[in-house]
Amino acid sequence: MSRLDIAGRVAVVTGAAGGIGRAIARSLASRGCHLAIVDVDERGLAETERLASTAGVTITGHVLDVTDATALAALPAAVIATHGRTDILVNNAGVALGGTFEQVSADDFEWVVNVNFWGVVRMTRAFLPLLHTSDDARLVNLSSLFGLVAPPGQAAYCASKFAVRGFSESLRKELVSTRIGVTVVHPGGVATGIAKNARRPVGTNAVDVEREEQRFERLLRMPPEKAGEIIVSGVERRRDRILVGSDAKVAALIERLMPVSYWKLLGRSAQ
Repeated sequence: MSRLDIAGRVAVVTGAAGGIGRAIARSLASRGCHLAIVDVDERGLAETERLASTAGVTITGHVLDVTDATALAALPAAVIATHGRTDILVNNAGVALGGTFEQVSADDFEWVVNVNFWGVVRMTRAFLPLLHTSDDARLVNLSSLFGLVAPPGQAAYCASKFAVRGFSESLRKELVSTRIGVTVVHPGGVATGIAKNARRPVGTNAVDVEREEQRFERLLRMPPEKAGEIIVSGVERRRDRILVGSDAKVAALIERLMPVSYWKLLGRSAQ
């Protein structure tokens, strides 16, 4: 199958104010792709627009919370008003939540699922009609390493990321006879601020929180710029699944070989 020619196309990227979202936006722009970048962080969004600016590429910033159904429903019209089309949708916006199921409140659990999963569903529902009008479209949904394996202390986050994976894989089969391809991305340890900015359960011991943050920080090694390039390169090659980093590749293999007991092995390396 031929590569997806990104030059001249229009991509919508959520969570673009930093981290992997910013890196994806910059990689797309470097290939001549026009951008509509979305995030709640207005200042970060403006910085991404500055960094991604390339001759001949039009970039618009849209300050929006993917949990705001009303604002999100109006976004396609705003994108069309400037760009006239949408060929690629990258659902990257996400948040993290640490703590065991019993520690995490119902409100916090719903919050992480609302951003990480329902944000993907709402954006997909809003932009799917526009993707159908493209001659060659791609829907790119960011899951996680924790959409492949489920460690203790990440019940809510894993629930949201496994949901993104299942939604994407089912939708891919439903769209097989259309011009829309679906890619699900599983980043491993990418050096973003998601772990540091994770919400913690009320009443959690501060020492335990700091220890947990340091443990995860040690696992976040890959520069986001490299992750963004891997993802965009995979989209160009029409990959259905993109594993970002050796940790994601190893975890996927071990989970396949040891679907019930994989954490006995993987948990050692996460200490």
